[in-house]
Amino acid sequence: MKEFFGLAKFEGGEYHFIRDAEGAWSWQHILTVLIFMAIMVTLAILFGKKYQHSPLDEKNKVLVACAILINSFEIVKIVVLCIRLQNAMHWLYVLPLFLCSIQLIAIPMAAFCKGRLREACLDFVFIFGVLGAVFGTIGAAQNYAAYPTLSMDNVFSGITHSISGFASLYIGISGMTSMKRKNAGITVGVLLGFSIAAYIANLLLDYNYMFLMYHDETPYSIVYNLVKGHPVFYPLLVVLLFVAYIFAFYAIYFHLQKQKESAQEQIPEKEYAELKH
Repeated sequence: MKEFFGLAKFEGGEYHFIRDAEGAWSWQHILTVLIFMAIMVTLAILFGKKYQHSPLDEKNKVLVACAILINSFEIVKIVVLCIRLQNAMHWLYVLPLFLCSIQLIAIPMAAFCKGRLREACLDFVFIFGVLGAVFGTIGAAQNYAAYPTLSMDNVFSGITHSISGFASLYIGISGMTSMKRKNAGITVGVLLGFSIAAYIANLLLDYNYMFLMYHDETPYSIVYNLVKGHPVFYPLLVVLLFVAYIFAFYAIYFHLQKQKESAQEQIPEKEYAELKH
């Protein structure tokens, strides 16, 4: 267990792993993330179908459990990292200010808030949850290059990102989404609020939350190179990409809904009731 939490060897004023990392895109990395994705999708389908026709309060119990679990794992990870690095202030560098880790706040808001704010947060989790899950597991190759596959860093990260993806799929399958045009502005506002907080934190901590300061070998390098790393244009373009993704998601969703409604209108009412049943 000490090795799993990275507390097996003390050297240079901090704790280390004994084992070497298996490496990015190793079979251990690929197998592990595929297992996480398979569990995520399977549970989302099972719970989503189970609560599809349940009252909203019943559906919401699953989101409440997600909110508690995702933050519990994250808190344990932060505490262990502070112990491992012998730095009580390390929590400043693991704030939920990356796009995927925003779900640590967005999921509880979707579970416990009311009214339009709740609807907007449900849509936010629905829109970004799976995206964050994929990038935070399959795309997090740098973590598997830095830490052993079966370590707290990779396992807990896989769990929290998979919970985000599960919540997103569950919201869609169970019918909790609102996806109302009037709430799009609030959804964008939630994103912009986190982006501003991330940028301020980056300036104060000399850090790179939401990759607003540097691409850090991610696909954001395309944008970074396009504007030659301009300190103003680069973060603005990154945020604009996030906003564009939101509106593209809404546009695709509305298009699919319109096609679904058109298909339903072409089926006789009695036949459609039987198909739906």
